Amino acid sequence: MTSVKFLSVLAAAALAATAAFAAPPVKEVESAKGKVLAGENDMTLYTFKKDAKGVSNCYDDCAKNWPPLMAAGDAKADGAYSIIDRKDGTKQWAKDGMPLYFWVKDTKAGDITGDGVGGNWDLAKP
Repeated sequence: MTSVKFLSVLAAAALAATAAFAAPPVKEVESAKGKVLAGENDMTLYTFKKDAKGVSNCYDDCAKNWPPLMAAGDAKADGAYSIIDRKDGTKQWAKDGMPLYFWVKDTKAGDITGDGVGGNWDLAKP
């Protein structure tokens, strides 16, 4: 009986671990401009017009103000969501090839204060 319980717990843990890596850590949230993408922390995600598909051009001070949506080393791409390699060796989530970022001046879920900043930042849309 003990081994059956152990195997059940082990199977459940394996399933939970698989589910955790099956989908990107992104969801849809409502904002003043409609549905936008947000990270697991409910904070809005953005794309950078100076990026290219599969390439981030936001490093150093840019990345301090626009933290990338980082991907774990064992994360797996899923549908429109891919994982790009950053030049610093880290990995970042992208949607339709465009890297995703947070904005440090958004302070609560649904904030979209980064939209249009410098004419280079756009809300990430579902």
